[in-house]
Amino acid sequence: MELSKRRLYLAGLLLLLAMPALAQGDLQAESELQTGIALTGKGNFADAIPHLKAASGKVHQEFAASFNLALCYVGTGQLSEAVHTLDELRASGHDTADVNNLLAQSYVGSGQMEKGREAFRRGVLLSPENERLYVFVAQACRAHRANDLEIEVLDLGIKNVPKSARLHYERAVLLLFLDQADEAETDFRAVATLAPESDLAYLATAQLSLSKGQVDDAISQARVAIKNGHKDYMLLAILGEALIRSGVSPGESGFEEAKAALEQSVGQRSNYPSAQIALGRLLLMQNSLDQAIVHLEIGRKMEPNGTAAYASLISAYRRKGEIQKAAERTEQLAKLNQTRAEQISGASGDRRTGYGLSVAHP
Repeated sequence: MELSKRRLYLAGLLLLLAMPALAQGDLQAESELQTGIALTGKGNFADAIPHLKAASGKVHQEFAASFNLALCYVGTGQLSEAVHTLDELRASGHDTADVNNLLAQSYVGSGQMEKGREAFRRGVLLSPENERLYVFVAQACRAHRANDLEIEVLDLGIKNVPKSARLHYERAVLLLFLDQADEAETDFRAVATLAPESDLAYLATAQLSLSKGQVDDAISQARVAIKNGHKDYMLLAILGEALIRSGVSPGESGFEEAKAALEQSVGQRSNYPSAQIALGRLLLMQNSLDQAIVHLEIGRKMEPNGTAAYASLISAYRRKGEIQKAAERTEQLAKLNQTRAEQISGASGDRRTGYGLSVAHP
């Protein structure tokens, strides 16, 4: 009897000793989750992943851990891992609009357009007035040149959220890219009507002028917006691009204004390829070859299917005497142009892609 009591006592003691360790383990997992969420919010996706994985399965907010992990997978291009994580969330009863939104982006990013369309439509059924759903899926489509799906997404978004200035802006950018300038102008003007005096309205007005070749108007509009405190990274990029198109040269005040605007734009959003490429072109004009190449290469890598950076890169490498790299970029540009030509020849008449138009988009 005494032995049994002693065993029970020891078992109870061991349990009491284990409880603080278990609690400490929970606290550690919760700490990992909060660190992961904070890093995700700052866009430090790669750094957040280990923390979120450490928290997974050990925290009360399991949905937050898994959803943020999927978001980080998308942000780092690990799309198969994102799809797996999001499918598990759906299977566990979290078949929400946000989960389907991220799932649609993942499928589009991995080239599975029909599955992306299905996930998008599920999200719309769950939350038809969710503006972010349309914006994010449309931007994923744009990054992967899925023009037909993007226009489908934006048309449905504007049907369900007709007063969304952002959706009208996104569609205007796409229509501009598809050489449908008149339709794009209608949407750009809708932005200014729906959200007057906003960053987006100023951006739409300046971009419309730039797309119509009204460079002086674009410069004036961007300057007014920036003077009024609308120092959005895209507006700064539009100003820099417009000043370049106006023919500014090193040593002129306009050149320094363009350089300052583009440096501010890149400082605000380093992953915005249009500003990186424009700044690279400007530095090339100044004969700052090393710096120009850095920015042009950043822009090229962020737009793997785009051609905007190549001509300047080829020129920079040649002027620097790096003939092999110039030849590599020339070959890559030829392949991209061939692919683009094949896409255009196979496109329907109202879906033909425009050439040489630099458009800003979030």
